[in-house]
Amino acid sequence: MHAALNQARVAFEQDEVPVGAVVVHGDRVIGEGYNQREALNDPTAHAEMIAITQASETLGSWRLLDCTLYVTLEPCPMCAGAIVQARMPTVIYGTTDPKGGGCHTLFQITDDARLNHRATVIGGVLKDECRHLLQEFFRQQRALGKK
Repeated sequence: MHAALNQARVAFEQDEVPVGAVVVHGDRVIGEGYNQREALNDPTAHAEMIAITQASETLGSWRLLDCTLYVTLEPCPMCAGAIVQARMPTVIYGTTDPKGGGCHTLFQITDDARLNHRATVIGGVLKDECRHLLQEFFRQQRALGKK
């Protein structure tokens, strides 16, 4: 989760919502990303999507079996859907997302028996650090009259 937090800090420095993600296979990071929606003008440029794409390229497969995704914020429905599509078995996230959580808070996409794959999802890892970074970002944005 520390590596994901480092990615989130990069996003913060680039005036992006500070969410970071890493995909681990065995004992090595094979994909990493941070939110880049503003920089890329791309609504799908979430940290998880970027990390999943890199991991797939590294493995040469869209199936991310035996991989774990670490992300600082509970994945949204889009990212939760990508996790299911990638057949990723494990997701570990920092803080919940009460307005957009797709794994526990609003939806349970990664645990929906109607879908062809389910992932084990564990929340609350380094939640205070993850939540604080997001709160500080939005506090600064409000002070600047942004977002």
